[in-house]
Amino acid sequence: MEQTKISIDAGNLDTMQKLLGTFDENLNIVTQELGVQASVEGVRLKVSGEEGSVVLAARVLEGILKLIRAGESVDKSRIVYCIELAREGNLEGIEQVMSGVVAITSRGKQIKCKTVGQKKYVDAIKKNTVVFGVGPAGTGKTYLAVCLAVSAFKGKQVEKIILTRPAVEAGEKLGFLPGDLQTKVDPYLRPLYDALQEMFGLETYAKLMEKGSIEIAPLAYMRGRTLSNAFIILDEAQNTTCEQMKMFLTRMGDGSKMVITGDVTQIDLPEGKKSGLKHAISILKNIEGIETVTLTAKDVVRHPLVMQIVRAYERENIRRESGGGKK
Repeated sequence: MEQTKISIDAGNLDTMQKLLGTFDENLNIVTQELGVQASVEGVRLKVSGEEGSVVLAARVLEGILKLIRAGESVDKSRIVYCIELAREGNLEGIEQVMSGVVAITSRGKQIKCKTVGQKKYVDAIKKNTVVFGVGPAGTGKTYLAVCLAVSAFKGKQVEKIILTRPAVEAGEKLGFLPGDLQTKVDPYLRPLYDALQEMFGLETYAKLMEKGSIEIAPLAYMRGRTLSNAFIILDEAQNTTCEQMKMFLTRMGDGSKMVITGDVTQIDLPEGKKSGLKHAISILKNIEGIETVTLTAKDVVRHPLVMQIVRAYERENIRRESGGGKK
């Protein structure tokens, strides 16, 4: 039986309370996940159990302490993520990853990266002209791209924000929805509206839409245009055809930046149609100024159950592919 003791800030009850959580909820997550025992001794935590598990638990608790001291909030999903990183031997510098501010909302809330994958994604967008962000739902692909677009617009790096999605139905038929084409595709663009309204505030957002400084439109509306001095985001790009993706990428003009997001496990194209996202990633991977960042279940920042759901589907996809089943 191995034991170790972790010192908490002497006399700082607030730090201790945040580390332990309500009714020791945070500490219980660590002990249950890693199979160790822990108890409070004054301003120290005593951790005991198998040697390897104790070492991991100590690393996780130290990582959580760094986040707390850096002013970061700690919840179940973040604790589980720290445990994942510790198991991979990749917990170093976690507070630096999560403390950098990506953007500030209209209400003054700071938007920060919550995972190493998100940090890599944000850095890639800042560094490159075209970035493909690929990953499952809940990894922040679209939201972070919108945050960076707003920051670029406010910093006068671009004159316009353009957001677009292919109007492909996920098991539904647009033709049966009431209204004109714009009305029909609005539900598909709603996540983009919501993110922009949060960043700009409703009044400023409405004014910028009216001026044309923000444009949200179906992908078909991009044909024949040259998009200059703009931050352009193509969302749900897994549902583009190869022809549509080529059309979109060749719209880029001087002073523009493009971010293309999608989840290649959620393709709603008709049978026999190849995803333009998968095709573009494969043929553009060696071009300077273009980078692909792949986010995984570890980068899911919604409810912790979402991470488990995504992993279950990933395992099923692997099983079907290895068994020669049709995807």
